[in-house]
Amino acid sequence: MRHRVAGKKLGRNSAQRKALRLALTRSLLEKERIQTTRAKADFVRGHVEKLITLAKRSKRHDDPARVVHAQRIAASRLNNDREVVQKLFNTIAPRYENRAGGYTRIIKLGPRKGDAAEMVLLELVDRED
Repeated sequence: MRHRVAGKKLGRNSAQRKALRLALTRSLLEKERIQTTRAKADFVRGHVEKLITLAKRSKRHDDPARVVHAQRIAASRLNNDREVVQKLFNTIAPRYENRAGGYTRIIKLGPRKGDAAEMVLLELVDRED
């Protein structure tokens, strides 16, 4: 029984799951749209939304120390990728300033040809084309 067992394992060990989450999160924040399986999209969606909320909340305050602290937290979760962190804080967070949540959307694409895995498009809402 799986009572009270949280999270998705995706057939990987913890190090592989961490690397997968990092790669998918960075790709989504860089490109603002990725094609992946439904399970992986569900797995990474919450992580991306929390990062956007972190960046958005830091911009509300005038205290520069709070902004730096939030940027360091985001950088630690994005493997210290400066370009992605700057895009998150300067481009993505201001875009969702008046949105309470739900920064991502999942669009179903149908089954993958090889193994019939359900493919989806995971994208940021209100993204620039």
